[in-house]
Amino acid sequence: MAFPRRLLSLSLRVKDLEAALFFYRDLLDLKVEADPPRYRLFPEGRGFLLELLHDPEAPLRPYPSLGLYHFALLLPHRKALAGVFRRLLEAGAHFEGAADHGVSEALYFRDPEGNGLELYRDRPKEAWPKGPLMFTAPLNLEKLLAENPDPTPLPPETLLGHLHLHVEDLAAAEAFFSGKLGMEVTLRTYPGALFFAWDGYHHHVGANTWAGRRKAPPGATGLLGYTLLAPPGVPPGEHPDPTGALARVLTEPPPSP
Repeated sequence: MAFPRRLLSLSLRVKDLEAALFFYRDLLDLKVEADPPRYRLFPEGRGFLLELLHDPEAPLRPYPSLGLYHFALLLPHRKALAGVFRRLLEAGAHFEGAADHGVSEALYFRDPEGNGLELYRDRPKEAWPKGPLMFTAPLNLEKLLAENPDPTPLPPETLLGHLHLHVEDLAAAEAFFSGKLGMEVTLRTYPGALFFAWDGYHHHVGANTWAGRRKAPPGATGLLGYTLLAPPGVPPGEHPDPTGALARVLTEPPPSP
């Protein structure tokens, strides 16, 4: 089952532009359109947009703190996941771990400024667990790497699959993502976390309280905002989310560049 594309773009403030471009452009092979201090990165298929706002004076966001936990890029199949994994490992990227979540297989990295990046592939919906929807189990990395002997960049059809946020309060997150944006709560059983989605997906947004109440200094690096393509019935607009990032809600896709 193919799910509609719901997350269109993500914006990050970065301090070290060259390090960020090396990671996203040179290692992952995203294309770049430069309009300093803004840099737009996207895969060849233009399935999502990553915008970097360069601010060399920005303080680095402490980890963990309220804001982005990770953003997740959805790859089309397991062979692609294995190839990108091999490429990042060989380049010495900061690898944090891996997990089998039942609905998906996921790899976790950090970019040069500590922003979390998940790379994952979905299992077919008919193979998803019946309950609870998601779990965390070990992922056999040797078997995954055996899927592809070659290091490869992100495939052109890569999408922005979901976001996961450090929030101060789960009730406020539920009021925003479920109450205001109309997402279903898909999982309540994971300690300190809630997961939200449209269209019967496993999650478009995750929220957790694992960073406590620790806040980044004003103007710090990290998440500035993101764009969501909402289903019918959800009003469009721009809203600060529970982390203070700007959630831009569209009801029609923007025109192709």
